[in-house]
Amino acid sequence: MTSGNPYGKRRVAVAGVALSDCGRVDEATPYALHAQAARRALADSGLDRSVIDGFASAGLGTLAPVEVADYLGLRPTWVDSTSVGGATWEVMAAHAADAIAAGHARAVLLVYGSTARADLKAKRRTANLSFGSRGPLQFEVPYGHTLIAKYAMAARRHMHQYGTTLEQLAQIAVQARANAVGNPDAMYRDPVTVDEVLSGPMIADPFTKLHCCIRSDGGCAVLLVADDLVPDLAKPPVWVLGSGTAVSHTTMSEWPDFTVSPAAESGRLAFARAGVRPSEIDIAELYDAFTYMTLVTLEDLGFCAKGEGGAFVGTGRLLRDGELPVNTDGGGLAACHPGMRGLFLLVEAVRQLRGEAGPGRQVHKPGGRLPQLAVASGTGGWFCSSGTVVLGTG
Repeated sequence: MTSGNPYGKRRVAVAGVALSDCGRVDEATPYALHAQAARRALADSGLDRSVIDGFASAGLGTLAPVEVADYLGLRPTWVDSTSVGGATWEVMAAHAADAIAAGHARAVLLVYGSTARADLKAKRRTANLSFGSRGPLQFEVPYGHTLIAKYAMAARRHMHQYGTTLEQLAQIAVQARANAVGNPDAMYRDPVTVDEVLSGPMIADPFTKLHCCIRSDGGCAVLLVADDLVPDLAKPPVWVLGSGTAVSHTTMSEWPDFTVSPAAESGRLAFARAGVRPSEIDIAELYDAFTYMTLVTLEDLGFCAKGEGGAFVGTGRLLRDGELPVNTDGGGLAACHPGMRGLFLLVEAVRQLRGEAGPGRQVHKPGGRLPQLAVASGTGGWFCSSGTVVLGTG
């Protein structure tokens, strides 16, 4: 199968990507991180801000896209405030690509920023153990079923059903940290071993501390444009080849199978619309709030069969020079995780496809070629939502 144009009208390209300051950022507001990332992404594109007529934002302010756009001095005629957890940004990218292809917008800016770590350290907020107790969640919260416990329960089911081991899950954390070594922006860059992962403090059985994402500050931005703007770009375009979105359950009791995530559906749609197979993908940027999330997403996207994720990840495949480099910046387990991390997946995928990741981090395929196809897949809630985007240079 070959890559094509699933949108039928205008092709959609990623024109610019950027990070704000990330990691430990004690003196900035979330609005400032939004602005910093937006300015950098616009500079990366080489375009003037006047071309931006679409804007997508979630997670900040009472009326997120209105308040943040106003702070940035933008007056968009197309907006999106979809909020589905960590999958938000892949879902927004899919919406934006559809809007651009249909002629409803010409250039859409997606931007995110959070000071989750700094706010917690300064006691401006407390750590959240759940998403609240309203609606269907009221039937789980009284029993202490925290957000992390939901992921832990799902991981235990996979272990019981398929024989997946703690050592195999720990390998995901080990390889993420190894990939972070070459990333100067990563918050944690020291290598770790399987034994160190397993011997860490227990957070929610079977997850020890290093099975869980870090808490950081940071922001990022991605600018999507119509193909008629591509000749004006400062850098070669990365094309949006296809996307898919899906939602699943609200409460754990409504989840038919703890070993299957909604990425099984969003991935199927994205690959079909892009006209590519999972086996053709060069790099994968996957949401990794917990090690199990990486494993089950790899299965559901079709990189290995259901139940074979443990064996698949335990052989170094996810390393930068492995068979399928995954989370080449270190991911949420090592690089950064300020909250809804999905937009960072798109930034890293684009940088890798452009060959801009830098020494010690840039992926090279056999023969020294740069990667040509990437997938970014975000997961939201406790496997409640998924968005998958396939990107390519051709």
